[in-house]
Amino acid sequence: MDIVDVRPRLHMFRFPIGQAYLWRDNDGLTLIDSGDVNAGPAVEEGIRATGQDPARLRRIVLTHYHRDHVGAARELADRYGAEIVAHRLDAPVVRGEAPTPEPKLLDWEIPYYEHALTVPPAPPTRVDREVVDGDELDFGDGAVVVHAPGHTDGSIGIHLPRHGVLFTGDAVAAIERRVILGVFNTDRARAKSSMSRFAALAPETVCFGHGDPVTEDTAAVLRAAADEVAAAE
Repeated sequence: MDIVDVRPRLHMFRFPIGQAYLWRDNDGLTLIDSGDVNAGPAVEEGIRATGQDPARLRRIVLTHYHRDHVGAARELADRYGAEIVAHRLDAPVVRGEAPTPEPKLLDWEIPYYEHALTVPPAPPTRVDREVVDGDELDFGDGAVVVHAPGHTDGSIGIHLPRHGVLFTGDAVAAIERRVILGVFNTDRARAKSSMSRFAALAPETVCFGHGDPVTEDTAAVLRAAADEVAAAE
């Protein structure tokens, strides 16, 4: 696992497939997504490498139910007493109470999706708090839940308006520094609308579920990418 310093209070943990983010407040740590089921020890090691104690982990926010985002959440939450947060529409899938809906794949996405399925399935995982659009979470001086359906019905972004930071989950991605609509969507039209909504937030830093964060000219880069996606089809 690679550790990338995004901002003084923000670090990215890059796994072989996907990534998670660690946000530091004075009163504890928040993990945005958790990696796959085998990622727990690496996340703990990564937290320590940033100079923090994993015992300070207060919450794990899941941007959606896919296995490379949910896998280690239960292990970490059980060990450190952290709260697990997910949107109410994705929570039944996270808990194992509902099947994982299949995405509507474009032809070029099929081989990449088959590769993604090599990630081990996530175990049923509790959700302690179900959230909806506009809910505020107690970190980052007021983190706001942004419902971003399309990748999954309950995909969310997390916006830290006082810090200009936006976490998009897999609703948006970056490939070789090019910002694109996320892949493997259940509803491509809704996903495009969600990307436009993210762009309207004009963040200073945007962090994706896949691909390097953007930290320079971020609002313009995200707006241009959303406009390109909207005009493409």
